[in-house]
Amino acid sequence: MGQVLALVEARLRTALGEPDARAAVTFLGTDRIEVLRFVDGEVVRYATLGMSAQPMADPTAALADPVKGPRAELVLSVRGGLADTDKVLRPLAVLASAPQVEGVIVAAGASLDVGEPLWPGAPFSSVLVAESGGLVEDLELDEPMDPVRFLPLLPMTSNEAAWKRVHGAKALEERWLTHGTDLRDPLRASVRLD
Repeated sequence: MGQVLALVEARLRTALGEPDARAAVTFLGTDRIEVLRFVDGEVVRYATLGMSAQPMADPTAALADPVKGPRAELVLSVRGGLADTDKVLRPLAVLASAPQVEGVIVAAGASLDVGEPLWPGAPFSSVLVAESGGLVEDLELDEPMDPVRFLPLLPMTSNEAAWKRVHGAKALEERWLTHGTDLRDPLRASVRLD
């Protein structure tokens, strides 16, 4: 477990630079989740560290495989200085612990909801999980372990989350693209959904 997390942190540092802050959260019955903050000009990135320590298990499986199965970490990018986004640390740790707590497999196209604003005054309580491989490349591990995927999180307003449930993740992403939505704006309004 420690070796995997050391490799994950090295990959994050290679892709994003040195973290300027880190915080750790431990929930009862779960492994410790850290959140690292990276500042790149006006963009602040928050990355989880700890979610990939164990593979995510199919909740319907009778026994969880301790080696094989999907592994992931979460990455959120926002524009700094517009909102108190550092308060996203706990909600991010909650999302990263969901595979251990709720037995869910987090993958691209999924919606994750924390039930409260991601940070004070945020118009978002949920995120859309995007495809990995962009900002931080997947990390290959020794066989038979699956690679660690670094999944970007795209904050969604409640209206966008409801629309996504009906029309799907791809349709929402296309709508954002068509309207030139700045997904890094921590105060942005919902995209037009009519």
